Amino acid sequence: MTQLVSVLIPAHNEAAYIADCLGALFASTALPVGISVEVLVLANGCSDETAQIARSVLPPDGWHVEVLELPEGGKLGALNAGDKIATGSVLVYLDADVLVSPALLGQLAAALSGHAPRYASGMPRISPAKSSVTKAYARFWAQLPFVCKGVPGFGVFSMNRVGRERWQEWPDIISDDTFARLSFAPSERTSVPATYHWPMVEGFSNLVRVRRRQNAGVDEIAARFPHLLSNDEDRSLAPGELWRLGLRDPLGFATYALVSLTVKTPLFKSRSRWARGR
Repeated sequence: MTQLVSVLIPAHNEAAYIADCLGALFASTALPVGISVEVLVLANGCSDETAQIARSVLPPDGWHVEVLELPEGGKLGALNAGDKIATGSVLVYLDADVLVSPALLGQLAAALSGHAPRYASGMPRISPAKSSVTKAYARFWAQLPFVCKGVPGFGVFSMNRVGRERWQEWPDIISDDTFARLSFAPSERTSVPATYHWPMVEGFSNLVRVRRRQNAGVDEIAARFPHLLSNDEDRSLAPGELWRLGLRDPLGFATYALVSLTVKTPLFKSRSRWARGR
């Protein structure tokens, strides 16, 4: 029996990243027998060559690729447009600047092959940073329980069709990945061992802006969808654990703490709800 996996890639002015993203995806190996793949590149409000570059990357034999050009920008609108045409029984939502490892797609498909609602993601790895501030922050951040335990899902997450049917259109929210993750109970979320590389923004001010946006996204879900909070897990660090991490990496701890404190000040505020920092 053939199982179709739909990979949806929202992309707004991602000309610098989309070729590498697709190249990594097209290098997927060890797909389970009977798996076929469709890839939907959702180029939304682009003023660069994202769509043209996406069309130029050759997929493996048997893969179906469609580039959908949407006049309006906005990730949630792009996801809704993609969901309307996606036909897979497994839906993978992939950011255009993320690089998946060759084994990830196959492992996600296998984890979501049942009939019960399921959600899955891989093991995140932070892409090598350029700035010393981001290197220090990322080094400490990657050791936090939310990142290295559970199924965080930032950058790439997936679900089966019955799981996606838990809501209709994507709501207009800041944090789509948090909304998706909390739409499933912890027992319904699966972490597969395959990795993916996720880039962190460069520089102190960008880290503050993005961290503030992330916090606002979580607060928004708590206010608009309080019923989802029962699916959250307490991944906070106990004071003793925090200090142990800090002693192992004093510079990383100091950088992380300074960003966390600055987030609470009015500095580096962004007028946009979407703050990538690049």
